[in-house]
Amino acid sequence: MKNIIVLLTFLLCCGGCFAQRNFVKVAKGHFFINSTPYYYTGTNFWYGAILGSTGKGGNRVRLIKELDHLHALGLNNLRVLVGADGKPSPSKVSPTLQVSPGVYNDTILAGLDYLLKEMDKRGMKAILYLNNSWEWTGGYSQYLAWAGAGKAPIPAIDGWPKYMEYVKAYATNDSAQALFRNHVRFIVTRTNRYTHLKYVDDPTIMSWQIGNEPRAFSDEGKAPFRKWMRQVSALIKGLDRNHLVTSGSEGKHGCEEDMNLFEQVHADPNIDYLCAHIWPYNWQWIDKTTVEKNEKIAEENTAKYIDEHLAVAKKLNKPLVIEEYGYPRDGFDFSKTSTTTARDEYYRYVYTLLIKSKRNNGNYAGCNFWGWGGDAQPIHKFWQEGDDYCGDPAQEEQGLNSVFSSDKTTLNVIKSFSKQLKVK
Repeated sequence: MKNIIVLLTFLLCCGGCFAQRNFVKVAKGHFFINSTPYYYTGTNFWYGAILGSTGKGGNRVRLIKELDHLHALGLNNLRVLVGADGKPSPSKVSPTLQVSPGVYNDTILAGLDYLLKEMDKRGMKAILYLNNSWEWTGGYSQYLAWAGAGKAPIPAIDGWPKYMEYVKAYATNDSAQALFRNHVRFIVTRTNRYTHLKYVDDPTIMSWQIGNEPRAFSDEGKAPFRKWMRQVSALIKGLDRNHLVTSGSEGKHGCEEDMNLFEQVHADPNIDYLCAHIWPYNWQWIDKTTVEKNEKIAEENTAKYIDEHLAVAKKLNKPLVIEEYGYPRDGFDFSKTSTTTARDEYYRYVYTLLIKSKRNNGNYAGCNFWGWGGDAQPIHKFWQEGDDYCGDPAQEEQGLNSVFSSDKTTLNVIKSFSKQLKVK
């Protein structure tokens, strides 16, 4: 009996050591898994936890098929929404996870557990974001509404100026922030019902993100925004010492065009790496009529944007990830049958910069394109309940930035560069 107990103890310890060895860590400005540098190609798969659900919106058959396809392409990193907040509304993801403060839709929690289990089987890492500046998951606006700030404007109905005027109050609203902190504690300290691993002990998770594109939304909000980011990063690290933490920031564009603010946020010792997003169309580097014509201009501006943020990464001695970038289909068409010549060129450029960084032991360490549409069959221009989920959230045209499983030329680019990046 004594020998059995010793053996079980040894196996449990070894299992713990094995898991510990497979966490993504940061050292000297680079990602590592064990002693191997980790450079990655990935995608945004925001709806993964919903697909993993056995409830409304769930489709585990499709989830398995999508994960298998992503794995075959060599993509080993998925950026995933933990869950949306509040009641369904126009342009918001449905079903939601946190239906009211501290009240959760358990089927989505099961979906997240299942997704992590299946990702682990394929050697994939997950970046999980916990909040959102934008209305498509609730996020800032929903926490403010719950805290008594009044009804949240919906950009598609009320306009973006009213929405941004409303959500800028989040940076100074203690009640809204307290509700979010409760959510952080609940999610980070969970145990996966399928693997029986605590989230804090699961090496499938690469990092926690404070939010998707967190912003101050005003100059006067910069200082309280920075304070809030520090508080949340410290909270997560206090709950979970195994995983990385980062902001989820767009970079300069999400910091009121203030690179000092970007640096201050990411200089926080509890923020392990830097991230930035790049949107040539949203940022007017191209327009609906110049998707193909101005693709090289988009490349030039992308290089400048990455270099500007790399300078901060080198100064702070931390990795940089371009975790969102998208490019429309040719002719600004949303149909799955339309061509993607300009997108393919743009993706090729972003990947080429990453390959060069790896060869030069650089700080630019990974990229996640936006976003994976896979086998989705969009029906409406804008998502409606019951439609397939694709890479474009409910507030955007379905097919705008999605990469579908039928986009053979784009998939060839992705697979080729993922293969080049793979550790031999």
